[in-house]
Amino acid sequence: MPWSNQSGGGGSWRPQGQGPWGQGPSGGNSGRQPPDFEDLVRRLQARLGGWFGGGGEGFSGKAILFFVLLGVLGWLATGLYTVQPKEVGLNLVFGRYVGTVGPGLNVNWPYPIGQVIKVPVLDTRTMEIGVRSPDVVSRTARPNDEGLMLTGDDNIVDIDFGVQWQVDPSRPQDYAFNIEDPEGTIKAIAESVMREVVGRRNIIDIITKDREAIQQEVKTQMQQILDSYKAGVQIQIVNLLKDAPPPEVTAAFQDVQAASIDRETLQNQAATYASKVVPEAKGQASQITQAAQGYLARTVAEAKGAASRFDQVYVQFKNAPDLTRERMYLETMERVFGGMNKVILDQGAGKGASVLPYLPLGDLQAGSGRGAKK
Repeated sequence: MPWSNQSGGGGSWRPQGQGPWGQGPSGGNSGRQPPDFEDLVRRLQARLGGWFGGGGEGFSGKAILFFVLLGVLGWLATGLYTVQPKEVGLNLVFGRYVGTVGPGLNVNWPYPIGQVIKVPVLDTRTMEIGVRSPDVVSRTARPNDEGLMLTGDDNIVDIDFGVQWQVDPSRPQDYAFNIEDPEGTIKAIAESVMREVVGRRNIIDIITKDREAIQQEVKTQMQQILDSYKAGVQIQIVNLLKDAPPPEVTAAFQDVQAASIDRETLQNQAATYASKVVPEAKGQASQITQAAQGYLARTVAEAKGAASRFDQVYVQFKNAPDLTRERMYLETMERVFGGMNKVILDQGAGKGASVLPYLPLGDLQAGSGRGAKK
């Protein structure tokens, strides 16, 4: 052994009765000098010299094995990785997707056999299209007028809108492998669908009543297109931030909106008037209908009575034709002459017969009644 202060027996490298760092058996340093650290380092080097070889002979087999094992352990340790709570890990072996793991400490084959792609699936991302930065004042300062869109009635409307989306938690591998530029793809789809939806509507409807319908239609069509691409993206919200005509025609469109408000006011007034007049008209119509139905019933009843009376007269006429004919004549003459003044000529008095005045008794009774009242 290289140390000169060894004592014989057992090959021990520390003096008899001392601990491993030069202390006495009782521990402590009472009454003694502190240990010589340089001496300790020399002793440790001597002990490891048997492993790594000494005297310029190079590393021993044990040292080489030690370094190999250390390298293998370090390489295997590269397969350990941590997934954050909002992420999922996609395990790849030789570049092929083999499975998905959740948050926490996970293990895969070490690099380069295995790889891990971490995908944030719970983060909601927002993309705004057509929105200028706050420091931009003039329209000409914006490089691309992506918010200007052509409507169905050949007008131009300025549309600014935002899209909120996230990775589909059930298909993160589609998001990682099927589209190269997710944000660029989503932006292109959003702008294309919005132009298509706006191009089917009139500008008045876009800036007045179709806001909710446009947002829902754009969201639905975007999701359908992304699903056809197998993009692994969920569209959460499409929000119209601004829908207005260009500044050159803003005043004219404000007049149109005011006219639209006046139209709605007049329509409401007309509806109120109709709600009052229509019930009255319906009541009058019902009254007229009921009167007509009553007249119909009365006329039909009278006609049936007259027909029944005629049938009865006809039966009597067949039994006694002469008598019935005379009676009909007398009744007819009574109806005809009963209400008028009459002059009776006595034909039985001979050639010089005079006119006999006729005074109905009813007139005498009426005259006496008037005299009594006076």
